[in-house]
Amino acid sequence: MPRLADPDPNVVPADVRDFLSALPPDPMVKMLTHSVGTVELFVQQARAQFSALELPARSRELVILTVAEYTECEFVAAQHRPMSEAAGVDQRTREIIGARDLDNPDLSAYDRTLIRFTADVVRSPRVSDDLFDQVRHILSEREIVEVLQVIGYYWSFGRVATVLNVELTKVYGDEPLLTDGTGRAD
Repeated sequence: MPRLADPDPNVVPADVRDFLSALPPDPMVKMLTHSVGTVELFVQQARAQFSALELPARSRELVILTVAEYTECEFVAAQHRPMSEAAGVDQRTREIIGARDLDNPDLSAYDRTLIRFTADVVRSPRVSDDLFDQVRHILSEREIVEVLQVIGYYWSFGRVATVLNVELTKVYGDEPLLTDGTGRAD
């Protein structure tokens, strides 16, 4: 069960209600609407993650799945499993991320470096010089900053979901998922 009730629509400003009315119903957006001053910006930042990055979609999805794993956020993981598949992330790679098997030889060198970098950023405020040098060999400077922004966005998104127990009820048109009340699938 969510820790906060749905926001009172009577206290949501008209311009925010208008903006939100154009979006599909989503329990996370409802929860974010408690912060009427930032919900629109948060949604716009999400859109930018999908439309304005140089970082390839497959790489973005590897980052998001890794953040979901290391923040223990089933909401984000469930939302992005089908999206990652569409972006070219195969089932075996998703399983490796889920097992936190960062050095698995089934991963390409690129995937292994990107996943390790993401996991280290989520776990710690610093990464080693060696890992950063590896990342510099596979990503442009712009892509490095974009990866950090994707990590930060989905870390924040994940914490809203886990701390506030946002219920996972639907995943982009899939059948409703049953949850145990914590947002984690049964």
